[in-house]
Amino acid sequence: MTVAALCATGHVPAQDFPPRKPITLVVGFAPGGAADAAARLIAKKLGEDIGQTVIVDNKAGAGGNIAHQYVANGPTDGSMLLFGSVGPLTIAPHVMKVSYDPFKDLAAISGGVNFPNMLVVHKGLGVKTLAEFVALAKKKPGSIDFASTGAGSASHLAGELFNQRASIDMVHVPYKGGAPALQDLLGERVASYFSAPPTAMPHVEAGKLIPLATTGLTRPAYMPNIPTVAESGYPGFEALNWYAFLAPGKTSVAILDRWNQAIVKVLADPGVKEALNKHGLTPQPTTRAQFTDFMRKEDAKWGAIVRERKITAN
Repeated sequence: MTVAALCATGHVPAQDFPPRKPITLVVGFAPGGAADAAARLIAKKLGEDIGQTVIVDNKAGAGGNIAHQYVANGPTDGSMLLFGSVGPLTIAPHVMKVSYDPFKDLAAISGGVNFPNMLVVHKGLGVKTLAEFVALAKKKPGSIDFASTGAGSASHLAGELFNQRASIDMVHVPYKGGAPALQDLLGERVASYFSAPPTAMPHVEAGKLIPLATTGLTRPAYMPNIPTVAESGYPGFEALNWYAFLAPGKTSVAILDRWNQAIVKVLADPGVKEALNKHGLTPQPTTRAQFTDFMRKEDAKWGAIVRERKITAN
């Protein structure tokens, strides 16, 4: 293909990588959370490696959907990337009307990081194990509630998946974020919460909350004494939070491939891995095809749960 043809299609030749201007990495959540912490750690090393400034741009709101729509309409020269997340990419499209197609308007680059949820309860509930929690929920159907960071969020769907697998009927209580959800759990105004581990662990260590199980297939290295849901009687149960790298859908394959190489290199860096692990985050570098396949499987999994549980954004 000629340079003229490339320019006509709006794509930038591969030799112009990285773009000759600062790179924007868009994050759909406010500063201070797990997504922001991971994005800033990775962006710093990425900028050093490619010799270009990488700016983290927090566009919080609508559970991350605002950021995803923003990038879907963004420049296709490789100068804008998205630190996408499980909710807007594979849950929200089944729960509400969104103005972007995750598989057409966004292009996969690589997996980023993942981490499990952790089911925690307040001390007043009187349970110390997952089995005791399920027994209580079955004894009092419709009376045990669980908090989430909003309808269609990863914490919401983790609870709905557990409702399905354990044949119980927990009542969903949506909040506008992790902080108010945790506050009400600590105040015993809600019974349980599928929390991000870094958020809940200080309260677990202080003896204020009881951890029942984590939602990955294996125990995280930083929580070796807390069992998984899968090993507690529900084989194969998995509900991960994850973040990944994407670009506007019409970005050229050549640029996407170059970004994949750069990001995979950063995620494999020992210093970056150690820093992410300290935040309870596990690097998840992939090929572009591997991540697309992973996202399609997540989309099918959560779409089925949304339909079965009749979940809506209301």
